[in-house]
Amino acid sequence: MSSLVLVLGGALWGALAGLFVPRAAYRLSVAPDEDWRGESPGGQALTSWVGLARCPRGGWYGPRTTGVAITTALVCAALAVTTGTRPELGAWLLLAPFGVLLALVDFTVHRLPDVLTLPLGGAALGLLGAVTLLPEQGGSWAGALYGALALAGAYFVLFLINPNGMGFGDVKLALGLGAVLGWYGWGVLLLGTFAGFLLAALYGAGLVIARRAGRKTAIPFGPFLIAGAFVGLLLGGYAA
Repeated sequence: MSSLVLVLGGALWGALAGLFVPRAAYRLSVAPDEDWRGESPGGQALTSWVGLARCPRGGWYGPRTTGVAITTALVCAALAVTTGTRPELGAWLLLAPFGVLLALVDFTVHRLPDVLTLPLGGAALGLLGAVTLLPEQGGSWAGALYGALALAGAYFVLFLINPNGMGFGDVKLALGLGAVLGWYGWGVLLLGTFAGFLLAALYGAGLVIARRAGRKTAIPFGPFLIAGAFVGLLLGGYAA
């Protein structure tokens, strides 16, 4: 019964948090040389980042709110299933909506904003540092720190080798992803990283087969790195 309550609570949290993701995604989905959007499509000023993506006169904007809320709910519920009552679940539930937000923005404009990626890395390490003070946690803060540094360093090398394949935004994103994967150890870090590359490769191959892209067509890498980290967290949480 307690497990069911935990999963339902995670799903409810994800659904509620997901309701507020589309507004931020809409504001952040601009080209690198443009300011964040300050108006809704109807011309209404957006003075806050927090709120529903709905114009006062009616009509929704940005990514479909229902779909985003359901997706975030499923992500949080899955994390609750595999992590159980261990205290790091709180960190995963707080970070998950930001992962969904980053994936949406990168898919839309091929951009991972510094305003999200860099704080995400700091928040991941800070939250996991707090988790280590609680009993029955299933990971290591030192592993999270080393994972963040190792993954960001590896991606930085890939960026230097092939800037067209690995963007610098992906390098910054790696700080947060490396931290959460490294929490469960090097094996989970490698597995989550491999899963991200595999998902990106399958997506690219699908586009080529469908003749919607060529072999040299750039694809947003961030969403697949995030999805791979999600897979790693599920397996790491289950095995811990």
